[in-house]
Amino acid sequence: MKRNKVVTLFFLLLVSFLMPKNTDAQIIEVGLSGDYSYYVGDINPKKHFSQSAFGFGGVVRYYDNLRWAFRFQYSNLNLQASDEVVDFRPERALAFNSKVNDFALLAEFNFFEYWTGSNRAYITPYIFGGISVFNYNSFAPDGTALQPLNTEGNFVEDESGNPVPDYYSKNSFSIPFGLGVKYSLCERIGMTLEWRIHKTFTDYIDDIHGKYPELENHAVVNGYDYTDPTGKFEPQMQRGNGDAKGFGYNNDWIGTLELSFVYRFNLPRKDACHSGIKARF
Repeated sequence: MKRNKVVTLFFLLLVSFLMPKNTDAQIIEVGLSGDYSYYVGDINPKKHFSQSAFGFGGVVRYYDNLRWAFRFQYSNLNLQASDEVVDFRPERALAFNSKVNDFALLAEFNFFEYWTGSNRAYITPYIFGGISVFNYNSFAPDGTALQPLNTEGNFVEDESGNPVPDYYSKNSFSIPFGLGVKYSLCERIGMTLEWRIHKTFTDYIDDIHGKYPELENHAVVNGYDYTDPTGKFEPQMQRGNGDAKGFGYNNDWIGTLELSFVYRFNLPRKDACHSGIKARF
């Protein structure tokens, strides 16, 4: 997706937060989720759900009214990809797996009126968007942490003018958005199934970004070259596509198919409230 489309979506989401809404709702939902997540980036630029892996999470949702809800989402995701499996650049022979902890604030809009426990408004499709912060830690298939290796040989000068490794950050943020469906199973329990995409602001989840460094700067441990396992590539040849078309154009994406179950809690009503979500339809 082009960056301007993402910016437009984020702007519309911001406007939605500022719109006046009914504040009579008195419901909070708390639940657990199971995730089937995947990554799109330098190793896998196009194939959604390629090498997906299971994860888990938790959700707290507040209903502002029957159409709008706001939620806090925690997701513990597992991502993985291999050149040999994806077959985009198999000659490179790079691979990784990563543990991601994501914390998101999201706004949801229900296409139909919905409330967990309703006999009438018990199902609806919905769309959502928001912002998240996350940390990740990526490993080679043999379990070696990749970030400390400085596999692309990036260096900066310290205060004395000596070159020191320029490690990328393992913390970043993203713009998550997607669509799903909600279904009320019974008076207190609801279910959601959604597809969520994260436009991240890092290109290093896979530990691949720019070009191959000089041979003396390769990350070689116990005779194994984590920079270039095949030994086929010359310095300054393209290792990743992060430098193509400008900064941020090819940042990594995270996708997840998520199933969650929530339990509804009714908050105490104010005496002045005579509208909003009632006890039961």
